[in-house]
Amino acid sequence: MTAEALPGPAEPRRPGALLRAASDAIPPSGLVLLAILSVQVGAGFAKDLFSQLPPSAVVFLRIATGALIMGVIARPRLRGLTRTDLAAGAAFGLTLGLMNLSFYEALARLPMGIAVAIEFLGPLGVAVAASRRRLDLLWVVLAASGVVLLAPWGTSASRISWAGIAFALVAAACWAGYILLAASVGRRFPGATGLSLAMIVSFVLIAPFGIASGGADLLRPELLLIGVGVGLLSSVIPYSIELEALRRMPKRVFGILMSLEPAAAALVGLLVLGEVLQVREWAAIGCVVIASVGATRGSR
Repeated sequence: MTAEALPGPAEPRRPGALLRAASDAIPPSGLVLLAILSVQVGAGFAKDLFSQLPPSAVVFLRIATGALIMGVIARPRLRGLTRTDLAAGAAFGLTLGLMNLSFYEALARLPMGIAVAIEFLGPLGVAVAASRRRLDLLWVVLAASGVVLLAPWGTSASRISWAGIAFALVAAACWAGYILLAASVGRRFPGATGLSLAMIVSFVLIAPFGIASGGADLLRPELLLIGVGVGLLSSVIPYSIELEALRRMPKRVFGILMSLEPAAAALVGLLVLGEVLQVREWAAIGCVVIASVGATRGSR
């Protein structure tokens, strides 16, 4: 036996290889559920932070964390890009920033499950618009019925505010724009470069509002640490998990599983924040979830 054939000490595995091995041990549906849980737990921690920082300051901490990490992972290179490419990347970043800001403003005024359910009208609208089946009209009506059930039509005091609904609808429109722009940016930028550029643009957009509203409190170590955790849970971790899940499952199945996000938000709101929803509110969330599943199953 030659020396080359003798067993030697095992080489240490790199962290990236260990993470890939760990993710391969989890079925893709489990990865999607982990990503959903990460996003909603991050949103729960963010809302809990609103008692000490305004929503715009929390958004600033979240986007700053994402921009810093994504900037290191995928440094955007502007050389060779046309003005149209840069405009698409900038529009992507502006939409991302406005989506996060409007959603956090809605989250400050609505229970988590309700805010996410209304925001989910954005991807639902994109799925329906991409299909020409008459059945999709049913999903539109069902989703609209959910919003009607949530609206504070009565004159008595309600924890559901029209301002919160308006912010959530703006977030929904931005989410729809984000999906449409993502396709264009993905064609123009290699890898995660487009997202990295968008995060930097979003950071530049949000920074003045976040710094002005948060002030010196942004430098408090405990708040800064929670804010970084929100950024990791809401952006960096789920994005990485979702990419791995999409590598191993059809996009349609991925979309169906993501439709569970409003229900997951309601459960996290109950367990983390103690937000107990009424039967009517659960029914409204159920309408949005069923409409999203139906539209996703029919989309191509």
